Amino acid sequence: MNDLGAPPVAAQQPHTFTHLDHTFSDPYHWLEDKDDPAVIAYLEAENAYAKAALAHTADLQEAMVQEMFGRMAQDDSSAPETHGGYRYYTRVEAGKQYRLFCRQPVGGGPEAILIDENALAEGHDYCRVFRSEASPDQRYFAYAVDLTGAWVFDLFVKDLHSGEIVAGPIADTAWTFAWSADSRAIFYTLFDPAHRSYKILRHALGAGSEDTLMLHESDDSFTLDVEGTRSGAYLIATSTSHSASEVRILPADQPTGEFRLFAPRRPHIEYYVDHHGDRFIIRTNEDAVNFRLMTAPLDQTDPAGWREVIPHRPDVLVEGVDPFAGHLVVYERAGGLHQLRLSNPDAVSNVRYVSFPEPVYAVIRARNLEFATDLLRFTFSSFTTPESSIDYDMARGTWIVVKQQQIPSGYDATLYQSERLTVTAADGAQIPLSLVYHKDRRTGGPQPLVLYGYGSYGYSTEVTFNANRLSLLDRGFIWASAHVRGGSELGRPWYEGGRLMNKMNTFTDFIACAEHLIAAGTTRPALLAIMGGSAGGLLVSAVANLRPDLLGAVVALVPFTNVVTAMLRPDLPLTVTEYEQWGHPDNPEAFAYFASYSPYDQIEAKPYPPMYVRAGLHDLQVPYWDPAKYVARLRALKADSNPLLLVTKMGAGHSGSSGRYDQLGDTAEIYAFLVDTLDR
Repeated sequence: MNDLGAPPVAAQQPHTFTHLDHTFSDPYHWLEDKDDPAVIAYLEAENAYAKAALAHTADLQEAMVQEMFGRMAQDDSSAPETHGGYRYYTRVEAGKQYRLFCRQPVGGGPEAILIDENALAEGHDYCRVFRSEASPDQRYFAYAVDLTGAWVFDLFVKDLHSGEIVAGPIADTAWTFAWSADSRAIFYTLFDPAHRSYKILRHALGAGSEDTLMLHESDDSFTLDVEGTRSGAYLIATSTSHSASEVRILPADQPTGEFRLFAPRRPHIEYYVDHHGDRFIIRTNEDAVNFRLMTAPLDQTDPAGWREVIPHRPDVLVEGVDPFAGHLVVYERAGGLHQLRLSNPDAVSNVRYVSFPEPVYAVIRARNLEFATDLLRFTFSSFTTPESSIDYDMARGTWIVVKQQQIPSGYDATLYQSERLTVTAADGAQIPLSLVYHKDRRTGGPQPLVLYGYGSYGYSTEVTFNANRLSLLDRGFIWASAHVRGGSELGRPWYEGGRLMNKMNTFTDFIACAEHLIAAGTTRPALLAIMGGSAGGLLVSAVANLRPDLLGAVVALVPFTNVVTAMLRPDLPLTVTEYEQWGHPDNPEAFAYFASYSPYDQIEAKPYPPMYVRAGLHDLQVPYWDPAKYVARLRALKADSNPLLLVTKMGAGHSGSSGRYDQLGDTAEIYAFLVDTLDR
């Protein structure tokens, strides 16, 4: 990189705190005040430094943007979803950053544009319609908009007959909403100041702005969601922590009624409910670490009366269930791969599985808004197969590709190879490791390689297609995804093996994958980059502390690095709900454990590899100051001259830029850093 002279230096201001006889020094605590002009000045100075440091890669960045642009269909539309006699879809137009939300009658007719996201985005640096859904009678269209990147939403309801907004903006709404059966009321969730979804309110259309409180989740360790059953007969309110859940139900045709408790919450017992005909369908982990399926009569929801229909299997994780009028779909995972189990609605007769055409693949569950249909919609892809929307005929056992992602500049899947390896961890655990590369770029010797990981919350790292990634593969890079403990690739025990007092397994599994790739001659330390975002940023920043000698570069996107600080701040978003992920700070053993790996608190005066770190000023999941403080301390302590770049998106949050063209520039900058940095 260019010789830029001294990078920005954050002032150190004395600040210490003590907890359980542990004293911590945090000289960059002042960076937590976003209203301090000095904080903004520091972030802008870091942005200017990063831009200057990468200025010599401008041509490479532009080349990559053009490559990615060429792979992007400029005029495109999503696979339509059928709902109540209409086909709903989104489309984009050439030159525009955002989507149009549209519908057409199933039998043909003119297109109606329901929302223009481009118009909503005018005057804003960020815009994303997070969720949208038509009312059961198809007259109204509800949609939730985020205009900052903070993942806090304004809810609107549009009358599709008159074109008028008849409700909203309802501010500070959370992730979920659901319609009453008569389409005259919408139930929605609200965030509290700590960004916890904690209330359900009912808004009656035409009744003014005084909404009715339906439920209030007072336990700070639980969040509250609302949704409709697939049958449309009930509204389901689910309170969830990271280890337990509780459901309440309300007939959807009785919107002014009260939610009735399904079964009381119990420690370490999760259960989730849907409906079919004369019974409820329950997915639970009671006496079933990987979950099992049970049913209950409509009027007898006490767990003592539940009947098992799919027993627990130690090698199969039951991830979800979708009832249809004539079918039951169970989403499973076995051996790290998705499975779709189909049966009659009783769950036990006419059982069969969907066959997939590749040995390693990903299946993404779709909304499937229609209940009385034989068609199951899902998305299929792999490291080498572009995203494909599939309609699977459950009666005939056949599928059609409704739409496959277009690559206008051309794409030949036969030029790329995907592999699934198994790596042995220090304790003998077998870690799946997925690779993809360009066949003609394999040299037989060490090559530049990006090792990606996440490993938290039970979220699995999927082997999905990414057209942008081709700009690395075509330059001789190998991409590897490590399915480390903390995810659910190998079932719920795989998740439990990477959280709380087992969290170090996530980091050592990742290190084992890096060591395996180096020992096999696939790469070498100077050619190995690691990448992760959010909790995956925790992973890569912890590994940078533990084994910097293995690494040629680190990309940490909105990384969670201040574990100690976060867990001691119950006022911060997510903290209380996440005690069950990292440990309660008042538990001496748990506190000492997460303090031992908290990346910010474990930075040492030693060499570190080149690093690219990204933050979002409006991020509530990982506050901007977390990566900013991490970079400031790392820059003050590290014993090397390697590049350390902090890029803060001043108009965005956790997910970065929202415009589809802006996203290309963000990705090209990261890729150019990797190409430029790794010693080839």
